[in-house]
Amino acid sequence: MGLLYLMGQAGYDPDAQTYFNAVETADGQALELAVKAAINDFVKGCKADGIWSAIKASCILAGARTLTGALQPLVGTAPTNFNFVAGDYDRKTGLKGNGSTKYLNSNRNNNADPLNSKHLSVFVTQKATNIGILIGTDDGVGGSRIVSHTTANLSSYSVNTDNNFKTVTGVGLSDFVGASRASSSLINFRYSNGLVDSFSNTSAGPLNLDVLVFKRNSGTFTNARQSFYSIGEDLDLALLDTRLTRLMAEMQFAINTGLNARSYDIDTLNYINAGYAAGGSLA
Repeated sequence: MGLLYLMGQAGYDPDAQTYFNAVETADGQALELAVKAAINDFVKGCKADGIWSAIKASCILAGARTLTGALQPLVGTAPTNFNFVAGDYDRKTGLKGNGSTKYLNSNRNNNADPLNSKHLSVFVTQKATNIGILIGTDDGVGGSRIVSHTTANLSSYSVNTDNNFKTVTGVGLSDFVGASRASSSLINFRYSNGLVDSFSNTSAGPLNLDVLVFKRNSGTFTNARQSFYSIGEDLDLALLDTRLTRLMAEMQFAINTGLNARSYDIDTLNYINAGYAAGGSLA
């Protein structure tokens, strides 16, 4: 096992290795090699796709053995934890909000990225059952946020807007969710297994507030469970969706089975993971 560990370590992307070092120090023990392989493939894949450099603040809120490990940043500054405890964390599915008191401060200001090049994204593993902010700031000129309004079965999004937002009806937000301003006049939105929308809107701001996860600055908490967030410049949301969806499936598979998931297609991974979630196993 020691030799295999060293062989795997030698092939890791430097940014992935830095992340592993931080997580394992926080956890007090090593991650499984198969979990590391999934994360390493994600980092290398994002770099190959040309989207890595646009990610300026990010956490994988899953995979780590402990909540402390999960709050180590993949990119940028570590978030500040407000009221999440160990029982809120599941290493397969992420961190569960309570809709009232629990949230993260990303410690990245909404004005840290260019006015006309900015994205927000999360990965939702359990849909919210309330009205809440998945990620973002307050409303207002230059505000940015993604809202899940499950009571009315709608969602809304904005990125550095002129005090407006776009509403999407008829679907709750799940899986990858991201909004990205591509220019002074257009915001792209991707959500819930590849659905897309766009918003023609003149940019304004950006609002001088830290981006929060699981709430906005003035409140409106979500009770969704989320396993990832990222903040940064404009990027191709479809590419990030593909990489992130694969990462989450591979990490679950690795934790469930102890096997490297690289050679399995995504449908097989999801099928096996669903079997484990229902109480089954490969044994």
